[in-house]
Amino acid sequence: MGKYSGRLALLLSGLAIAVAQPSWANPKSSLDQEASKESSPAVSAISDLQKSATTVKDWLAQVEAAAVQVTNVKLIPTETGLEIILETQDGKPLQVDASKFRTEGDSLIADIPNAVLALPTGQAFAAENPTADIATVQVIQQDVSRIRISVTGNNALPKTEVSLKAGEFAYSLNPEDEASEEELVVTGEGEGSYFMPDTSTATKTDTPIRDIPASIQIVPQQVLRDRNVRNLTQAVETVSGVVDSGDLGGSSASSRTIRGFEQSGNFRNGFRDAPNTYVLSSPIGVVEQVEVLKGPASVLFGDIEPGGIVNVTTKRPLSEPAYALSFEVGNRNFYQPGIDFTGPLTTDKNVQYRFIANYQTADGFQEFVHTNQITLAPSLTWKIGDKTELNLYYEFTEFNADSTVSDSLLLSDGSLTPRNLFVGYPEFNNFNQSVQRFGYTLTHDFSANWKIRNAFAGLISQVRDNRAYVVGLQDDRFGTVEAYDLDYGYDNYFGQIDLLGKFKTGSVSHQLLIGFDINDYTDSYQGLFNADLPPFDIQNPIYDVREPIFEPIFEFENRVQSYGLYLQDQIAFGKHFKLLIGGRYDWVSSTLETIDPSIVEDPTNESASTDGAFSPRIGLVYQPVDPISLYASYSRSFRAQSGFGASALGFDPTRGTQYEVGIKADWLDGKLSTTLAAYYLTKTNVLTPDPNNPLFSIQTGEQRSQGIELDIAGELLPGWKVIASYAYTDAKISQDNTFPVGNRLPNVPLNQASLWTTYEIQTGNLKGVGFGLGLFYLGERQGDLANSFQLKDYLRTDAALFYRRDRLRAALNIRNLLDTDYAAFSFGSNFLRRGAPFTITGSISWEF
Repeated sequence: MGKYSGRLALLLSGLAIAVAQPSWANPKSSLDQEASKESSPAVSAISDLQKSATTVKDWLAQVEAAAVQVTNVKLIPTETGLEIILETQDGKPLQVDASKFRTEGDSLIADIPNAVLALPTGQAFAAENPTADIATVQVIQQDVSRIRISVTGNNALPKTEVSLKAGEFAYSLNPEDEASEEELVVTGEGEGSYFMPDTSTATKTDTPIRDIPASIQIVPQQVLRDRNVRNLTQAVETVSGVVDSGDLGGSSASSRTIRGFEQSGNFRNGFRDAPNTYVLSSPIGVVEQVEVLKGPASVLFGDIEPGGIVNVTTKRPLSEPAYALSFEVGNRNFYQPGIDFTGPLTTDKNVQYRFIANYQTADGFQEFVHTNQITLAPSLTWKIGDKTELNLYYEFTEFNADSTVSDSLLLSDGSLTPRNLFVGYPEFNNFNQSVQRFGYTLTHDFSANWKIRNAFAGLISQVRDNRAYVVGLQDDRFGTVEAYDLDYGYDNYFGQIDLLGKFKTGSVSHQLLIGFDINDYTDSYQGLFNADLPPFDIQNPIYDVREPIFEPIFEFENRVQSYGLYLQDQIAFGKHFKLLIGGRYDWVSSTLETIDPSIVEDPTNESASTDGAFSPRIGLVYQPVDPISLYASYSRSFRAQSGFGASALGFDPTRGTQYEVGIKADWLDGKLSTTLAAYYLTKTNVLTPDPNNPLFSIQTGEQRSQGIELDIAGELLPGWKVIASYAYTDAKISQDNTFPVGNRLPNVPLNQASLWTTYEIQTGNLKGVGFGLGLFYLGERQGDLANSFQLKDYLRTDAALFYRRDRLRAALNIRNLLDTDYAAFSFGSNFLRRGAPFTITGSISWEF
């Protein structure tokens, strides 16, 4: 029976391989591939299967050739620990992915795909007490095509160094310290994949996504490159429940709506970055990946909106030299050259650098519009001994626009003004912003289980914004024009210190986080105004008009200071139950000083407020089997309101409350991941634009959002990758004194779906050639809070053709292939932003 059972196992494993070959069979070619090389040696791919079998004998022969047989297991004590040796038939290489090694309770776990145990005894391997702190070592057939190595300690994870040797390669089974794990995340570990299994955004610790009782989606580097996105808004189009709400052409730090509610700022590497819409986000060229955490997250991130956060993870220095040159060109005079250099500065590689720079220039799809942007981003990593690491960064971005794309107007018959019509006077429409980001992260390991982390992040932004645009329309032809000359600036400083520790109470494992942070944000604004410009004629626009004479309209300075103390514990009750519990208390004070130039006697009006709140979070994860997680959670948010209203009185804080349940599953040996979530979210004391003046805000009461979201990411077959999503978002007013209860929130579609998929040819003369297709659907949306008009639904189609071989990559990307004319979002009937027409970009990059 043993003879035939072995053949049966091989037959089933071969069948599994024939259906879905593993993702490691794909060749890697990327600058950040070097980070993966640091963590584990390169692995060989399984040879291509032979021609189709015509007999059972031929079939079994092909199966035996595809699945590697492990014929012997040896344990060899070493000076530093224990070595597990796997011997294979004819010395065939095993396909080991060390990044998938993990811990479960007291055990170190390593799964080896496409392998079958064929030991002389015909049984699984087991050894007891090979060292003082290791209770057992087991090698078993986990399923028909995968074996599992488990090393279980005596009431704790083994402190002995355990290594796995397969052929000429050796891999460590011991978990790395968190500093190393975080470095892997930000330097490109998992390059080429559409699915990233771990995140640090949701818990501030490096944690598998399936262990987190919340919906969190990662847009990895490979998706950003394959889609060739130009800004942060485009980057998150593949994430369910996230839509554009914005400013600055999609490059704003917070011009997105999540689960029906607008962002309250952006996060960069887990730290508060830009708390205002009118601050540019970090350019895509410096971004490694983008993470979206949905739902209230005040427990770790302080006063934020309840819909969720977008966290940008930036590229960091690598220990091996790597250099990349790139150039892009597209229609409407788009050009973008760039460089990305990294490597060690010292022979011991303890000091590493990275320098990223690029320049971008383009015309808009409306006449008179031209923009250019320059980015400089140096960073440095200094490994101060074995247990201490310092990361420093500086980022400079300057954006200039000779007129930005103007908004369209809604006509009485429901149509819009022509997409390419510049609605306003371009001579007085220009925009300039400079943004400086700088900071550091310092980590020190006290031991293998305890560490301290300190971070500082600063942002200084200066803006000069001139506008002359239509604010009202008469008779579908003549528009009233108002002109503004605006100067404003943003200063944001953030500091944080965390203590992280791992320990056990009996059989229960804990991962503890204790932290304190402080944020100081100042928003200053000075505005000049003119309403004495000639009406704008839509049918016969005349752009040559006299220069307006401006008069002061208002001036203010808003300062917000916040302090937060938080505690979190990730508790594992064996293999199947994980509890996440945490709480945070915030102290937030704000001062708004306004100056009315028209009042000479008492020009200053100051309002101040101080708020405090406790924000809890609790969630439970149940894992009946390793690849499946069921979760439920409860969380709250707190947001101190500081804005400019028609009244000088301050605003009350908002509170968000969410209940969420979901299921996460990994398929195809971890190459494909799915998340299905359902939530019910309420928010009180909501700030919305004042219908009488879009520069002001008002509070409208309570809003409610509930919905279902599905996200899929990974690899279906070798070379065939996909990232897709669907969201049903029912976001309405639930209590209000101004707008009818039941009105839908503006710019939030009831139905939203996206699909981006690529296929890359794996063999033959065309190896490296790939194709991409994207479909992005947004359903009908309300144009304002009064629900007085609607934005029509639309389906946009994107496409890509690319070639990559070794370190060369060339691509042709098309956005809006069918030239669909659609409204992306609305600030009201006189401010509708149109999506860009057919856009094509050619790019080439060389890494050496």
